[in-house]
Amino acid sequence: MYKCRPFVLFAAFLFSFFQLNCGSPSTTSQSTSNSPSTSPASGNNSSGGTTNAPNGSSGSTNGTPSGGSSSNPSGGSGGSGGSGGSGTQGTTMANLHQQSGWQSFGELPPTYSLCNSCSPSGSNLNWSMQQNQSSPSTSGNSTQYSIGGDEAYSDVIWINHLIGQGSTQNLPDPNNSLNQATHNFTYDVYFYGTNLTNAQALEFDINQFVDGKSFVWGHQCRIANGANWWDISTDGGAHWQPSSAACNPKENDWNHVTIQVQRTSDDKLLFQSITLNGQTATLNYEEDPGSTNWNGITINYQQDGDYAQNSYSIWLDRLNFTYW
Repeated sequence: MYKCRPFVLFAAFLFSFFQLNCGSPSTTSQSTSNSPSTSPASGNNSSGGTTNAPNGSSGSTNGTPSGGSSSNPSGGSGGSGGSGGSGTQGTTMANLHQQSGWQSFGELPPTYSLCNSCSPSGSNLNWSMQQNQSSPSTSGNSTQYSIGGDEAYSDVIWINHLIGQGSTQNLPDPNNSLNQATHNFTYDVYFYGTNLTNAQALEFDINQFVDGKSFVWGHQCRIANGANWWDISTDGGAHWQPSSAACNPKENDWNHVTIQVQRTSDDKLLFQSITLNGQTATLNYEEDPGSTNWNGITINYQQDGDYAQNSYSIWLDRLNFTYW
């Protein structure tokens, strides 16, 4: 069964933003335990309740998606200028896994609120983010994300503030014009795991906060117990819902995932598609946004612990984010 994790991404984001701008934890590699927050979160359900098979329609599974913060990678250059180049469609921020400015947070059951007392070297939850890894790598420079500990169903989330106040890409957008003009997003990354069965879920989130509205596009690949499907966040990022998209990542090999979403012209969240290893699942699912008092664009990456909090590592490479 899966552990019910609330979706607490936005709360995690606000906390990470406060830290980033008020000098709390450093914006280099660090972590805290990740728990479901008001942003896309992992949805493990360890006790009580069952999970419906993915059908792309019926309600949330395993509580709310847990949100996250992110650890800031140590080493690597922090993007200056905000992009790795402009393509035929949109502007791409390239190789974000190599850059600085990430923040990390831990989240512990049962509440999955941010754990102020947790540390990367803790016993109940521990984690690390190691950049500049030459192997395994598709580019010669990957980043290794590891979690472990002894408290079951604990999570770690890494967050990067890309556009808006606290931007790691030199895009503070003081008049909010870039944010307001941006409606389309692509999260594109390669990931590699040697013990994928120890992962409850892997989560990839895109978040936009604009004009009082909170757009949280949460996506998590459920792996534990042979679930192997994608969840998406619903109810303003409050719950997880199984989609019709299968998620069967390869062990000891590179997996390529591309997620496409849109803020529609009438301010709806549109989950467009998920492509894993060349197989595209078209979702075309709409949700209403939540509310916020902040403006900006962020991304998250999160790893969820299983029933025994078995240690595992994931390597990310070629993490590119495109917006237009």
